[in-house]
Formats: sequence, C-alpha cells, structure tokens
Amino acid sequence: MVDFGKILRTIGDFGLFQKLITLGLSFPNFLMPSCFCSFLFVESDPERHCNTDWILSAAPNLTTEEQLNLTLPRQEDGTFSRCRMFAPVDWDIDSIRKHGLNETTGCQTGWVYHNMLYEATIVTDFDLVCDKSNMVEVAQTVFLSGLLAGSFIFGPAAESFGRRRATQLPVVLALIFSVAVGMSPNFSVYMVSQFLVGAAQGGYRMNSIVLATEWIGVTKRSLASCLSQEFAALGQCAAAGLVYAIRDWRVAQYIIAGGQTFVFLYIWWIPESARWLLTQGKTEEAKKIICRVAAINKKRVPENLLEDRRWRASNKNKSVVVVDFLSYFRCPLCRLFSLNLGYFCLALNVGKFGLSIFLVQFLFGITEIPAHLLCIWALEVIGRKRSLISTLLAGGCVCLLTLAFSQGEFPVFHITDMTVIFHMPSFYNLNSRERCCYHSPRHHWEVPVQLGWISMYGLHSGVVSHHCQVHKIKASENI
Repeated sequence: MVDFGKILRTIGDFGLFQKLITLGLSFPNFLMPSCFCSFLFVESDPERHCNTDWILSAAPNLTTEEQLNLTLPRQEDGTFSRCRMFAPVDWDIDSIRKHGLNETTGCQTGWVYHNMLYEATIVTDFDLVCDKSNMVEVAQTVFLSGLLAGSFIFGPAAESFGRRRATQLPVVLALIFSVAVGMSPNFSVYMVSQFLVGAAQGGYRMNSIVLATEWIGVTKRSLASCLSQEFAALGQCAAAGLVYAIRDWRVAQYIIAGGQTFVFLYIWWIPESARWLLTQGKTEEAKKIICRVAAINKKRVPENLLEDRRWRASNKNKSVVVVDFLSYFRCPLCRLFSLNLGYFCLALNVGKFGLSIFLVQFLFGITEIPAHLLCIWALEVIGRKRSLISTLLAGGCVCLLTLAFSQGEFPVFHITDMTVIFHMPSFYNLNSRERCCYHSPRHHWEVPVQLGWISMYGLHSGVVSHHCQVHKIKASENI
C-alpha cells in the first residue's frame, strides 16, 4: 500500500515548492493584525464638546470662547460639559446674553473634537461617545464573532470542497470587505463589513495552515507552522508602525486592502492538496499536481509510485468525517477557552496599560518573534506536552505577580511583565495547534473540522472578553 508520506519523501517533503507555498500562504498572516487597527487604535474618551453652531445664525461674528460660554453648561470642575448642551432657542443674541439659557439637552448635531492623538477614528467619524461609548467594544465583539463564524463555516467546508477553495474564498471576501470597511458611511455598515472581514480571516488562518502542512513532510511541519506565525508577529509590529505614521483609520484601511489585493493576485496559483484529492478519488488530478511539484523540486517521480490503487481504496472512507460534537466541550477545550479569555482581555485593551499604545502594540508583536522561534525547537526536542506545561506555568506565575504591585508602581516591571504575558499565549496557541492537528495520524483526515471547532471554542472567549470588560467598566462607574 502506498503511503502519501512516501510520495512526499520521493518528490521532496520540503523542497522549493514547499518553501514557496509556505511563504505565499503565510504572508496574509502579516496583514491580519492590521485588521484590528480601526477599533484598537482609538481614543475612547476624546476631548470634545457639543456642536452648537446653531447660535451662529443669531450672531455670526461670535468668538469661539463666547459661543461656548453661551451654549454649553459647565461641570463641577468648571470645564465645559462633553455630553450636554443648552437647548437651542429662537431668540436674538441680545436676549440670550441678557437672560441666559437654562434648559439642557443631549448633543443634537454631533460633536467638535480637539487635541486628538489621531486625525480620525471610528469614535470621531461615527460619534461613539457619551451614551454610545461602549460601541467600540461592540465593534471588537462583532469582529471576533466573525472570526468565530468563519472558523465554524470554513472548517467543514475545507473537507467537503477542498482546502484550496476554502482558502481562496476568504481571500476574496477579505479584499472586498476591507474596502467596504474603509468606505463605511455609518456604524451599521462598518460592523457588518467587519464581521465579514473577521469571518474571512478566521477561515483563511485555519485552512491556509492545513493546505501548507499537507504538502510538507512530518519532520518539517512544526517549522512551517511556526514560521507562518512569525508573519503574524511581524504584522503586530507593522500595525503599530502603520497607525503611528498614518493617523487616519480610513487611509490605513485602504493600505490594508492594497495588501489584500496583492494576495488576491497570487492565491490562484497555489494548487490543491494532493492528499485531499486522493481521498476524494480524484487520482488523475492528484497525479498531475504531484508531477508538477516534483518538477519544481527537481525530483523524478518513479513510474510505479502512483500506480498502486490500494492507496485510494484504503483511504477513500477516511474522507467521510464523523464529528463527536460532545468531545469539543470537554476539559481540554475549557482550558483553551480560559487561556484565550485572558489573552483577548489583554490584547484588546493595549491602550489601557498606561504606556504609549504604539509602544505596547510593538512589544506585543516583538515578543512573539522569539517565542515562535523557540517553539520550533521546543516542539521537536522537548515535546508538545512539556513545552505546553512549562510556558503555562511561567505565564501564570507572572500573571499572579502583578497582584503584588498597584497600578503605576514599578513601570519597568510592568513592561517586562506585559511582554511575558503576551509571549505565553502565542507560544501556547502554536503548541495547541500542533497537538490537535498532528498528535495522531488518524486526526490528519479531520484537521479542518477539528481546527474549525477548536478555533471556534477559543475565539468564543474573545467575544466573552468584551462582556468582561464592559461589566468591569460599569462596576467602576457605580463605585
């Protein structure tokens, strides 16, 4: 019986073709962190006041200071209210100056923003302030819900329709709706577009790894998987640089769409997984692809290598995936849920560490680079279980140490602590993926389905992390 691993060893299990396909499928991971920019790099409570230009119809020559004094109430500390204004009246300017205005109302015609860190954000463009101040967290939830939905939909789709199609379709969706996000005229359109971008990213992230590793020999799969995540780590750093240089979220969104266009141009040249084709009985198509791969790797295919029909017969039934749904809600995935909950609570609140958000985001990415490189060695030498346990212990101990320091004390410690915390989840996720995908050969035929459920369970914690943050904010307000 012919084993597909033997075919890979014959045509080259990590030759030029595998290196090219790994590079091509990994590059979109570089763009993925930038998709968080529009709702991550914001000022949730910018300096502002209600737009009160209504009074200019009565006195066009009013100075800004006089306009604000006549139309805005003051807070207890003497500053102008950020969310209230005096109700407009149909009086002349002399009557307004003589009698003053007493009745207050919410801002009726928007806000005027000033002293901004950014030129434009979704907060200022869609007026997500005052009674809509929690909408930024809602946007985060919508995007993560899209990631969750994409993992749920495209995981089984890869088993039914092929890894190639399940990778190409998310690229198309990501390109279309990345542009739609930047062109959103209102917050509702923005959220729908972000949900679909999230779904595309969730489906691509999962199936691209499957497609790449199914072309790679067993000894190099850890290398390829970890290197693909290096692009995501570099993307974290690049996202900080992008927003630091371009403070307008719409312009940044169009630049991201430009990167998606580059991916769209070459993704059609990446072939289908020959392993999947053979399990579907598409032997002739698989033969043609295998011969092309061998030519790229400068290997010769023996004439009798693909003539053995027993391979197809012995594996045909393995393409039928039987999923034990209850198995995905047992303890291992509960642990995945709890860890990702802590990860997303940190990752989605990088602007609240008391440091420059650009510095924090850069540290977020730069600390993942050595983690992924170390992971390549640890997975092969130490093993999945030991490396998993050691990193969880290290990260957990540092998390507990934060309780010994109040906010604002020992800033150097907090920087070091933060980098270690960010190091731990990235290292863990790679170990989890390797363990779930390649721990047993029989799991290989269920990889897309299992990754779909595993990703869905982990990303569900990201959705819950938003609610944890909202309840925390409400609790602090009540105090």
